[in-house]
Amino acid sequence: MPTAKRAFDLILTIPTLIVLSPFFVTLIVLIAVLLGAPVLFRQLRPGRGGKPFTIYKFRTMTDATEDDGNLLPDEKRLTRIGKFLRATSLDELPEL
Repeated sequence: MPTAKRAFDLILTIPTLIVLSPFFVTLIVLIAVLLGAPVLFRQLRPGRGGKPFTIYKFRTMTDATEDDGNLLPDEKRLTRIGKFLRATSLDELPEL
């Protein structure tokens, strides 16, 4: 049985996701067209008590590499749409 906090989270999150879904679809299409697939960035991070969890964000950088195969520095891979998404924190919406 879900806890009260979990129930409260779902009561707020589900309607918010429904209302924002057209906006999500627009962002997904825009990122797919400008950056290609995948649209989401996934990263394993340490969580509470050191237990790892996976964080999801909209992708803001390309996978451009140098001639030797190493990724270019972040500032060279960050795109215009990526700068906008980060400045407005829209890249973090998938965390909902």
